[in-house]
Amino acid sequence: MSDVPIKMSGMTRLRNYFLTGVIVIAPLAITAYIAWTFIHWVDSWVKPYIPSSYNPDNYLPFAVPGFGLVVALFMITMIGFLTANFIGRSIVRFGEGLLGRMPLVRGVYKALKQIFETVLSHKSDMFSTVGMVEYPRKGVWSLVFVAGEKDTEINARLDKPGDPLVAVFMPCTPNPTTGFLMYVYRSEIVLLDMSIEDGAKLIVSAGLVAPPYKRLPVTVAGEPIDISLAELAVANRKRGTN
Repeated sequence: MSDVPIKMSGMTRLRNYFLTGVIVIAPLAITAYIAWTFIHWVDSWVKPYIPSSYNPDNYLPFAVPGFGLVVALFMITMIGFLTANFIGRSIVRFGEGLLGRMPLVRGVYKALKQIFETVLSHKSDMFSTVGMVEYPRKGVWSLVFVAGEKDTEINARLDKPGDPLVAVFMPCTPNPTTGFLMYVYRSEIVLLDMSIEDGAKLIVSAGLVAPPYKRLPVTVAGEPIDISLAELAVANRKRGTN
């Protein structure tokens, strides 16, 4: 039976062209909108504090978008430069001492400072691996970001011999910045090869945008089969418990 090419109607072609245009334009338009909104938001915060003699909006017949963002980046860089020397560190310690005497403010400041230092520090190894854990019940798997093994009070109290607890972050769909912090035994985590960026894409798209992955050929009883690393790890773990 020969293959007969299927002819598309004019409306079908128009629909396909429209959908193709949406796929091409929508990401560009949304990205441009978010960037434009962010620039205007920063300008609205920074420009009122710029002296009139240095604000180009007072000399030009139109507003200069992004000038406030440039000033903010310059000021942040200068603050970081000044803080790196002895005088700057002394000023920062004096300011932190004042905040430390405020009962409510000091807790918020210390928590935020620790978070930013952990996230922005070059020595940070947080969220270096993507994994899977059985949650919220057996047989149902959830994607998690593995924070790494650390010697904490939690580990000292709950670790099993040869099987320490590992901190993992389970993000929520479609916002990967919110989720749950869980401590899971290392033997219960199935590590994946995908990057943190690919894992975030998978979460944001609700599973629609999955990273490409080629299954590895595995031989069982002389017969080649196709199985992924995650499936192989799960199968080995189940075989070990039986």
